[in-house]
Amino acid sequence: MSLIVIDGLDGSGKSTQIELLHKRLSNMGVAVKTISFPDYDHPSSALIKMYLAGDFGDSPDDVNAFAASSFYAVDRYASYKKFWEKDYKKGTFIIAARYTTSNAIHQMAKLDESEWEDYLKWLYDYEFEKLGLPKPDKVIFLDMLPHISDMLLDSRYDKNGGKKDIHEKNKEYLKKCRKAAMYAADKLSWDIVRCCDETAPFSLEKISDDIFDTVKDFIK
Repeated sequence: MSLIVIDGLDGSGKSTQIELLHKRLSNMGVAVKTISFPDYDHPSSALIKMYLAGDFGDSPDDVNAFAASSFYAVDRYASYKKFWEKDYKKGTFIIAARYTTSNAIHQMAKLDESEWEDYLKWLYDYEFEKLGLPKPDKVIFLDMLPHISDMLLDSRYDKNGGKKDIHEKNKEYLKKCRKAAMYAADKLSWDIVRCCDETAPFSLEKISDDIFDTVKDFIK
């Protein structure tokens, strides 16, 4: 069984890279399934939608890290039990866009840095021990610098007429999220794939190749 997680700040290209990796592995004959969180197509994401829409407050800090973490954890549990537990247990290669790791990035950032280590212990005990979700075999963090992510988000929303959620529109919060991600990556041995230089993102192909290099040893 293999569960590979690709995570990153909003605008880092997770969905695109998941699709590219899925295609690459499928072409190699690997049985592979992709999943994505939050699962916006199902009722389990209802509290997440309310939170991100600002129903509980206009700032991410209006919902504390532990309450918001629970919104996302319950959505993951429902997805696992309904849609991918059987595939995972029979050995299908699972690739997840976001996972428990997203709480470590987006919710831990709300806390004082002196609390980060204890939060990570709580988070992993809660989701993997108490809820029984599978632990990822590898986590890949797509490191797109916040000002580049923000530029890409602006372009995305200009094209489709959407609007940013309370995470995406808070630039200082996203900077804290990257700092939290770097801390978690060090503590939890995540792989980091750099996705840009100081002025522009790297090509999709380069990022895809770097991601594949980190997972190829898991392919049977």
